[in-house]
Amino acid sequence: MKFCWLHQQGNRDCLLFFAGWGMCPEPFLDIAPGSVDVLMLYDHRSMDLQEISSFLKDLQGKGDYGRLHLLAWSMGVWAAALLFGNKIPSPPELASAIAIGGTCSPIDDRLGLPAHNFADMAERLSPARMRAFHRSMFADQEEAERFTTSFSRGERSFQGLQHELLTLATAYKAQPEAPNIYTSRIVTGRDQIFPARNQVRAWGRNKCRTLSLPHFPFYQWPSWSAMLQELT
Repeated sequence: MKFCWLHQQGNRDCLLFFAGWGMCPEPFLDIAPGSVDVLMLYDHRSMDLQEISSFLKDLQGKGDYGRLHLLAWSMGVWAAALLFGNKIPSPPELASAIAIGGTCSPIDDRLGLPAHNFADMAERLSPARMRAFHRSMFADQEEAERFTTSFSRGERSFQGLQHELLTLATAYKAQPEAPNIYTSRIVTGRDQIFPARNQVRAWGRNKCRTLSLPHFPFYQWPSWSAMLQELT
């Protein structure tokens, strides 16, 4: 897993953003920080638990941040829950933990992505299908174009994206369930990737909040701190 500071300006609060499959920093760089520093964790081709654990402990141990917040999205919901729930020894204390557009059982006909859809994508991924996938993350054409333009500036190769998808499939088969560590569970009601009904079923109707958002919701807010304030 890779780490990238989207914003590091000496704020007292730090947001740990666990991205979903196939992401790179570029689509997120032009979202203003507001009153938080933002560390992005992405690229699930490898998950060096010792490196992640040491990095997070060092981050909190330095005393630079009064509070750490977690925002996990899409497949990152499962990955973050797995790491913070039972993989990282003595994980850092979180002031809040938000799941959005994903579940702790991400490849599941009732609780996540339909298994045949995921398998088909993993086996038959092509550049054209990748572009179609990106477009389906949005309900707004301008937002889709904004993402596509910025994503094209990143350094993710098609082969790397395919490898990451296959790695996630293998990792999920090895440990399909992750503990629910989240204090806020946001269902993306206009999601064409993770069916909203499956998200609600996974969390429980009275234990989540549904917002009228597409799978990629991040351009809906003027800043990361505004996002955090609304979703917490």
